[in-house]
Amino acid sequence: MPPTPSQTVGPFFGYALPFQGDATAVDPRGPALRVEGQLLDGAGAPVGDGLLEVWSKGQFARCRTDPEGVFHFVVEKPAAGAGDGAPHLEVTVFARGLLRHLATRMYFPGEPSNASDPALELAGPRRQTLVARDQDGVLRFDIRLQGDDETVFFEL
Repeated sequence: MPPTPSQTVGPFFGYALPFQGDATAVDPRGPALRVEGQLLDGAGAPVGDGLLEVWSKGQFARCRTDPEGVFHFVVEKPAAGAGDGAPHLEVTVFARGLLRHLATRMYFPGEPSNASDPALELAGPRRQTLVARDQDGVLRFDIRLQGDDETVFFEL
């Protein structure tokens, strides 16, 4: 049998992207939010051949990074659910050199429930790597794969 994608080193993400343009969450029910960011390696260089997926409570979007490592999504802010902690998006990162995908979260800035979210508490002083920044109505969320400002990733 030929090796599966997780047994080989890519990138080979284009086949999974049936659409062009913005990665818009399926059937957003509320006001749309634009999320922009950059995928960076340990030296701070852009990762121009990555793929990111975001999902939360019925919405899902996927976006490849451009040559500058830039990605963007249009999503709805999810409501906090019982036992879910603060509103957040689940983020999965696929990139060259990663034999397994990485999982992280994007939390929303200014959310009062961020103060008591269990995952943010566990992140300690690196919690800021999980919270997007509001830049004139656009949420900025950079993902760093290694280094001093490495994004917090979750073990699955």
